[in-house]
Amino acid sequence: MTSKRSTSVGAIAFVVCLAAHARVADAQGLELMPFGGYRFGGDFFELATGRPADLDGSPALGFVVNVPLSNGLQVEALVAQQQAPFDREAFRRVTVGLAQVGGLQELSGGRARPFLTGVLGLTRYASGGNSGVRFTIGAGGGVKLFPVSHVGLRLDGRVYTTLVDGDARVVACAQGTCLTSIHVAVVWQAELSAGIVFRLQ
Repeated sequence: MTSKRSTSVGAIAFVVCLAAHARVADAQGLELMPFGGYRFGGDFFELATGRPADLDGSPALGFVVNVPLSNGLQVEALVAQQQAPFDREAFRRVTVGLAQVGGLQELSGGRARPFLTGVLGLTRYASGGNSGVRFTIGAGGGVKLFPVSHVGLRLDGRVYTTLVDGDARVVACAQGTCLTSIHVAVVWQAELSAGIVFRLQ
């Protein structure tokens, strides 16, 4: 629990510092967005519980902060949590939490703004007394729709890759040069979400 809280606090503090120094460009302002969606991929549930799980995905809730820089480029930070039942009889749950920081590039201005995103950070998964924290990279895209200047709708699609485990082994060495085999285990998740954007100017 302490690791999860410190990660979230660190991400929020980073965004607050950026917001204090960012220069607002192109009539943009700080954007705040609560969102909800559905995250696919059940490998985290098997990882947390140590046994097979017949579960493809579950709902996810989160919050995004975007700090404008220039020319449609924004710093993006997000925290999100996914929770799903694993054993209905025992009421055992698996929780997957994300804390990410990265960038968002709007591809055009106006009321409809398509965009691409790239983020990296940490994922924490937990079930009962078992938990772990792993490095995660995310990418995606979508569109922001602003019927009015200060409130809009954002539709997102994202893919997350989490590095679960890895090792490197020396296969052979000759004349001071070694051939190394690297094995990395990853967990993939995809997410579709929608949220209300509040723009502060």
